[in-house]
Amino acid sequence: QVQLVESGGGSVQNGGSLRLSCEVSGWTEMLGWFRQAPGKDREGVAVFYTGRHFTYYSDFAEGRFTISHDNAKNTLFLQMNSLKPEDTALYYCAATRTLLGGTQKFDPRSYDSWGQGTQVTVSS
Repeated sequence: QVQLVESGGGSVQNGGSLRLSCEVSGWTEMLGWFRQAPGKDREGVAVFYTGRHFTYYSDFAEGRFTISHDNAKNTLFLQMNSLKPEDTALYYCAATRTLLGGTQKFDPRSYDSWGQGTQVTVSS
């Protein structure tokens, strides 16, 4: 089982920035950031293929968020800029040892290891 520990959440104003971190223990094929707002389903934000370093973003994250990975420290990051109130959610780091494609890569059900989540709150 892969262990994941997130950090870096907090409260910012509209237009602000935050950087989330996720310490990963163990080998994974893919890592991803997901989020869940109150009353809504968990949704994919960005994913990272650890082998080829491919990155993919959900439409709402494209151009504002950047996913990256420090291979030496096995730590996943999510740099979030131009934050909006609708970005307020609990953000999770997730991992899988399966190579996913298509819509599966953003489907939370495809991931079998999860962190505890870190809260991001954006005020208007």
